[in-house]
Amino acid sequence: MVDRTTPSQDAAYERIRATDEFASLKKKYLGFVVPMTIAFMVWYLLFVVCSNWAPGFMNTQVIGNINIALIFGLLQFVTTFLIAFLYSRFSTANLDPTADKLRAEYDKEIR
Repeated sequence: MVDRTTPSQDAAYERIRATDEFASLKKKYLGFVVPMTIAFMVWYLLFVVCSNWAPGFMNTQVIGNINIALIFGLLQFVTTFLIAFLYSRFSTANLDPTADKLRAEYDKEIR
């Protein structure tokens, strides 16, 4: 089933998309997401590069059988959850109020 929008829905969206609030919302979103994505990709690629081209370093024993590679691998999961947590807090504080306001305007306009 394909959802079709009505002309009034299209017009309401276009009007809201043209507002400064929408542009600000998009800028704030990208201001968080782009740097975090770049930082995570650099961190992940460091892990991959070290695993392929620095095996001696990655095999360095830290405690017992725990080596640098295992720590890096586990930190990938920690980083993923940390970014999700930070995004949730950022979104709640900085994006949701504006998005809720714009959604309410849209809902009011199409009814």
